[in-house]
Amino acid sequence: MANAWMHQVEVAVIGGGQAGLATSRELTGAGVDHLVLERARVGETWRGHWDSFSLVTPNWSVQLPHGRYDGPDPDGFMARDEIVGYLERYAAGFRAPVKEGVEVRSMERSRAGAFVLHTSSGDVPADEVVIATGAYQRPHRPAAAATLPTDLLQIDVADYRNEHALPPGRVLIVGSGQSGCQIAEELHEAGREVFLACGKAPWLPRRIGGHDLLWWALETGFLDVSAASLPSPVAKLGANVLASGKRGGHDLHLRTLRAQGVTLTGHFLGATGRRARFAGDLGEAIAWGDERHRQFMDLVRKLVVDRGLEPPEIDEPTPFDPRAPELLDLAGFGAVVFAGGFRPDYRSLLPGPGALDELGFPLQQDGASTAIPGLYFVGVHFMRKRKSATLVGVGEDAAIVARRIAVRRRAAA
Repeated sequence: MANAWMHQVEVAVIGGGQAGLATSRELTGAGVDHLVLERARVGETWRGHWDSFSLVTPNWSVQLPHGRYDGPDPDGFMARDEIVGYLERYAAGFRAPVKEGVEVRSMERSRAGAFVLHTSSGDVPADEVVIATGAYQRPHRPAAAATLPTDLLQIDVADYRNEHALPPGRVLIVGSGQSGCQIAEELHEAGREVFLACGKAPWLPRRIGGHDLLWWALETGFLDVSAASLPSPVAKLGANVLASGKRGGHDLHLRTLRAQGVTLTGHFLGATGRRARFAGDLGEAIAWGDERHRQFMDLVRKLVVDRGLEPPEIDEPTPFDPRAPELLDLAGFGAVVFAGGFRPDYRSLLPGPGALDELGFPLQQDGASTAIPGLYFVGVHFMRKRKSATLVGVGEDAAIVARRIAVRRRAAA
């Protein structure tokens, strides 16, 4: 394909979501010539969420550079289309140089050490590149998924839209992170019989004392925990705290779902014919989540003492009966929804080996690739801190990366 671009840009930013736009805003402020390449439309990942999706974090936590939420409901939770609208207004507010409908398929290094991005609209030459394609790009299914009956509808969370789009019948959801629990609640409230195969996930009450749980997560430093402090790289794949932003925000975790009538099981082991098998480890998942709850509440208690705050009432987890079905007849089931999280998928973009760890996360220092000079990342889960990929934290990383690029550009001038 002929080259569709007339000149080499200083910096190409791949991705037009919050990470790419935050980086663009900081580069604009630093006077760095750049281009944002978005495969579809601004905020496309948010557009792909299910119909009733809303933020799990309160609106005040939307803190992109020079674009903090300033609407009428800071303690509310924006719905999917409101999030998209916010990102569109944010991009328009500083005239972000976004080229929509341009998919970056791969890139390579030129002989001069710059980059050539091969896109759906031609080759884009760039001195430096920022990959901001999202925290996770590839849905994850357990290997046992291959044992399910082929005539039973099986979809990933990314393909779920609403209850009416599923065939009639019971629904099995494999994965009990934020998305799995939210969809389980939605389907149950729509009258479906729901079975949730559970893994380990932390949970907290939506509000602690007079504040949202996210306020405590920020003030205690929980969201500032560094990637280096994790016990192992695999810990990056851990689930986010269970909660919901629907209906103004409410508690949502395994206990609340069971109380509603959702059937909980241990993790999915596989199927033989039309009989699904589950591990007897539901109690272990509950105990793990309860321990994370205790650890967080210890942080809350410490903050209260350190600042002389009014101590909030903290309820201990209620007793839980760990008994759960280990065999399930799949007759009468209409669908299986896989909600086991996502995995990074940077490999196809990178111009050479050695830039990723064994899990597919980029090897980087403060967003700069340690393997490929001139390559940067923003919006990676746990890139620098626990909050790196979130609306409350991605701007901090974007500023660091943009500042580093600006310094390099001045040095090269």
